Amino acid sequence: MNDHIHSEGSPDGHDHGELGDAEYAEFMELAAEEGFDLEDVEGAIEAAGHGPLPVLAVVGRPNVGKSTLVNRIIGRREAVVEDKPGVTRDRVTYEAEWAGRRFKVVDTGGWEQDVLGIDASVAAQAEYAIEAADAVVFVVDAKVGATDTDEAVVRLLRKAGKPVVLCANKVDGPSGEADATYLWSLGLGEPHPVSALHGRGTGDMLDSVLEALPDAPEQTFGGAGIGGPRRIALIGRPNVGKSSLLNKVAGEERVVVNELAGTTRDPVDELIELGGITWKFVDTAGIRKRVHLQQGADYYASLRTAAAVEKAEVAVILIDASESISVQDQRIVTMAVEAGRAMVIAYNKWDTLDEERRYYLEREIETEFGQVAWAPRVNVSASTGRHMDKLVPAIETALAGWETRVPTGRLNAFLGELVAAHPHPIRGGKQPRILFGTQAGTKPPRFVLFASGFIEAGYRRFIERRLREEFGFEGTPIHISVRVREKRGKKK
Repeated sequence: MNDHIHSEGSPDGHDHGELGDAEYAEFMELAAEEGFDLEDVEGAIEAAGHGPLPVLAVVGRPNVGKSTLVNRIIGRREAVVEDKPGVTRDRVTYEAEWAGRRFKVVDTGGWEQDVLGIDASVAAQAEYAIEAADAVVFVVDAKVGATDTDEAVVRLLRKAGKPVVLCANKVDGPSGEADATYLWSLGLGEPHPVSALHGRGTGDMLDSVLEALPDAPEQTFGGAGIGGPRRIALIGRPNVGKSSLLNKVAGEERVVVNELAGTTRDPVDELIELGGITWKFVDTAGIRKRVHLQQGADYYASLRTAAAVEKAEVAVILIDASESISVQDQRIVTMAVEAGRAMVIAYNKWDTLDEERRYYLEREIETEFGQVAWAPRVNVSASTGRHMDKLVPAIETALAGWETRVPTGRLNAFLGELVAAHPHPIRGGKQPRILFGTQAGTKPPRFVLFASGFIEAGYRRFIERRLREEFGFEGTPIHISVRVREKRGKKK
């Protein structure tokens, strides 16, 4: 599909992303001429050139300090923290960096003690998180010691076979370290005494995390000859018809369908042949939910969706066209964009719409989904099979955009014309310029632009829009990072 070169890295240990050696050398020469610090340029290409980041799941029973630990790991207060269980909502995945290595953290801090009991609740979310993870931090309250719920999670971890780092939290001083030693009994190796609240011991624990995490996830994105069938996450809020759609494309009843939301209890991976190609569909339709248990439902949906999206290459987002676009729909779209996956939006139940609803739906799409106008759209009916034949071409289009790479020479010719025709607005008497750039990575496309001054967000969005107009990139988010030249003039 692409003609780019995959570089295995250079003799000096630097990763060139998707720039071949000759292209990289030419690019570094250009950077030197423009007066950039070459180490900074190398770092920018390495950061943008990474493939999918390894995933670390933080699991444990309620109120052991998981969200506090996540905030400590990511270095900022993003996960909701409160001194009672079940306060984490919505967003569950964050990017983190330690000792120069980047990875994703899945926070499983929130749940509800539902009618199935707290053990089942912990097990459910631990299963979803562990499924998507390359390694796990298992958090135990050292003051309380190992409980029956902790033992249940240990059994899950052993079954999953993922590397585990045991975090003995709430060890605020030397006196608490004796409590941590009792956790050897869990059979997960050395307990790391940590105070997530104060930061004590977290550095040593993160060193162990880096040893447990692979440099890149085990899965390989690509065709059947490389990483198996292309993976499709079928996502959307409960009861929009995901199971019905999966049954329709499979041509048989593979998944239980019920009008009650949340009837799919476990993710179902289905190998389905469409258009002469075998695809792997991940059905994320269900969450453990009871009619009277409303509060935790969105959280479970978010966690399950995050797990599916992390494993997938393309997200097919199903929207119920008969209802107004909801906040939850928007959150799911945002989750897929932030995960950097190719994307198709399918509007289900299209056959039930009258002219008035279609008119208002178009207005809603413009307003609520304007930022993802680049995503291919299909109007389908999971119940009748209407327009199902359009789904595979849309998925293929999105994957093609996701894997597209623009050669550096062609990109810089485009940037030169763009800057000449549409210069950055003058701010404070100065006019910053985009000097040159490169596409360091694909899946999704990641660009690094080098500039003479700060580039405003509005101008970055303008560049992204023009990149799409010029090179396509249909169905994929684009990541653009800008490096500004230090004030020291050109090198002689």
